[in-house]
Amino acid sequence: MAEEMHINAQRAKQLTDNIASITSRINAASKSGQKVRLIAVSKLKPANDILALHQPPNPLQTHFGENYVQELLEKSKLLPRSIRWHMIGGLQSNKCKQLAEQIPNLWCVSSVDSEKKANELEKGRRSLLEKDSEAEKLRVMVQVNTSGEEAKSGVEPADTTTLCKHIIEKCPHLKLFGLMTIGAIARSRETTPENENEDFVCLRDTRDRVAEELGWEKSKLELSMGMSADFEGAIKMGSDEVRVGSDIFGERPTKKDAVVKEDVAENKS
Repeated sequence: MAEEMHINAQRAKQLTDNIASITSRINAASKSGQKVRLIAVSKLKPANDILALHQPPNPLQTHFGENYVQELLEKSKLLPRSIRWHMIGGLQSNKCKQLAEQIPNLWCVSSVDSEKKANELEKGRRSLLEKDSEAEKLRVMVQVNTSGEEAKSGVEPADTTTLCKHIIEKCPHLKLFGLMTIGAIARSRETTPENENEDFVCLRDTRDRVAEELGWEKSKLELSMGMSADFEGAIKMGSDEVRVGSDIFGERPTKKDAVVKEDVAENKS
């Protein structure tokens, strides 16, 4: 369990300083009254790092993002239930039910881009809610392919309302929470608070149209856009949530070298 996990004091200070720096930059980019959620992207980083930032009862950071289902399943068993997990990586339909059913504190799945995946998440969360009274409906975001790149996941902007309606009408154990994009890297690198990113413009316009077609207030559909390289520009465009990884945790190891939990021997201060 979490309490058995060793935390390196020097590493914990480094992580804490990094989070404070990112939070300060988020606050500086935000308009008065604009609340922006920070997701610390912890993929391929050990559970020890996450625990260093999430020490109950007053954790510094609550929302953490993961890209791989198996890694998230393993970490969720090691770490406190008070963490709010976000699945932000590409989804495989055959992993969706397991994801929604086995992680009660999975707070949001941000990468839903098909009815089939939504249906599998619905099955999993329905099954969990039947046996766990503390669990809640699973928030989901529809991933939109705003850049038109074939290699990118996501629904076409024009097809977004159809998928949103499916989630609302056919998936009662899911809660449609917003829209997410991972834009083109080239556009991301060129983004400044003054230079508007086309992907962010597209997602915002798509959200506005979908909200109108659903008869919803725009604020009911969140915008999840912005990562380490461009989050300040995303906030200026109205993002409700940014995903920051390397600027908090440092460079990632390769997938084959990553460890889910560091032993004390590896982590002595």
